[in-house]
Amino acid sequence: MAVEPVIEHRESRSARWLRERRLRLSLLIAFIESLLVVTSSLGWFWVVAAAIVAVVLYFLGRRTSSSTIHEVTWILAASQVISVIVPVLWEVVKFLAILVLVLLALFFLAILLLDRGRR
Repeated sequence: MAVEPVIEHRESRSARWLRERRLRLSLLIAFIESLLVVTSSLGWFWVVAAAIVAVVLYFLGRRTSSSTIHEVTWILAASQVISVIVPVLWEVVKFLAILVLVLLALFFLAILLLDRGRR
C-alpha cells in the first residue's frame, strides 16, 4: 500500500516546496546566525530584537490566505528563536566547563595540601 503525501487545499508549488524543507532551512539559517553571534561581536540586542520581530511576523503571516507567506514566516521565526537559544546554551556549557575546571583545581589543591606532611 503506497502512502501519498497530503496536498493542502489551494497550496502553491512554492508553498509545498517550502513546507517540505522548512525545518532544514530554518536550521541552516539558525546555524549560520548562531555562528556569527558566538564568534563575532554581533550584539545580543539585535538577535533578540530580530527574534521578536520574526515571531510577530509569524503570527501575522498565519492570518493571511497565502500559504507561501505562512511558510516563509514560519521559517524566519523558527530560525530566529533557535538563533537565540544556541548562544544561550553556548554560554551555559562554557560556564559549566569553567566550573568543572575550578572544582578540579580545588580538589587537586586539597590533595596537595593534605599530602605535604607525608615524608
